[in-house]
Amino acid sequence: MIRKNPRGDLPIVPESAFVDPTAILCGRVVIGENVFIGPYAVIRADETDAQGNIEPIVIGANSNIQDGVVIHSRAGTAVKIGEYCSIAHRAIVHGPCEIGERVFLGFNSVVYDCVIGAGSVVRHNAVIENCHLPPGFHVPSTTAVHSDHDLETIPRVNPDVTSFSESVAVTNLALVKGYKKLQNEF
Repeated sequence: MIRKNPRGDLPIVPESAFVDPTAILCGRVVIGENVFIGPYAVIRADETDAQGNIEPIVIGANSNIQDGVVIHSRAGTAVKIGEYCSIAHRAIVHGPCEIGERVFLGFNSVVYDCVIGAGSVVRHNAVIENCHLPPGFHVPSTTAVHSDHDLETIPRVNPDVTSFSESVAVTNLALVKGYKKLQNEF
């Protein structure tokens, strides 16, 4: 469902993107080309800052926002998700937040008030907040990172983890084409 926020902003969705009919996109949301937005995802840009402004939630081209993902931001702050990112089932991305290109966020992961560098992998059930995760980092499942200081114990991404992330992105790009084709049958 595409809908306005109380301020009157409408999402921008290109023809090449696929948004599942059960997903909700509300407000100042900008979706890139060939993006997949799965069932029951919620992307809301509806909270204003003290001056009534809202920064956009931007999803980069060729990214996938999987089933049950929630993306929101507080007090008009921005969320930017780079190109070729995979945001896995039931993850929460809460702004202010910036996620670089080719990032993988695992099932049930939570990111808030942070920057995640390009090529990083945040595995399942991890929590990342109040930090700048450098490019190419791997955050193991169930790890909690609450500050830049916590990053000293996190290992760098190994090639096996990165190849898994790439395969998820490729699979979801194929889903965009498949679902767009089905969409035209009705």
